[in-house]
Amino acid sequence: MPALTPRKLCDLVVQALDDGKAEHIKSVDVRKLTSIADFMVIATGRSSRQVKGLSDRVLDAAREKNLKPIGVEGEQTSEWILIDLGDVIVHVMQPEPRLFYQLEKLWEAPKRTRAAAAAPLT
Repeated sequence: MPALTPRKLCDLVVQALDDGKAEHIKSVDVRKLTSIADFMVIATGRSSRQVKGLSDRVLDAAREKNLKPIGVEGEQTSEWILIDLGDVIVHVMQPEPRLFYQLEKLWEAPKRTRAAAAAPLT
């Protein structure tokens, strides 16, 4: 079976989260920002039970493609579970930590205006 491209792996994760009724699913292309992954996927679960169920769905979908996660953290409390699939890092969070940490803002590329881009560095 051919390996999944990072984009296809991201799509697989997003579909698994959507199938589990995750809320506010967001995939962020971080290839130009970091070498640790190509995509970050962030999703919200309404409760610790749903967060755990969503992470299980992602892990099951990866296993069906013969992929083993590099690591999984946060399963004890299920407030925020991080799944490292190599090219894709998945954050499944309850609403409060998602609002507090605002990971999307951290990983969105900084927007530069033409004036700022043209200004000499001092």
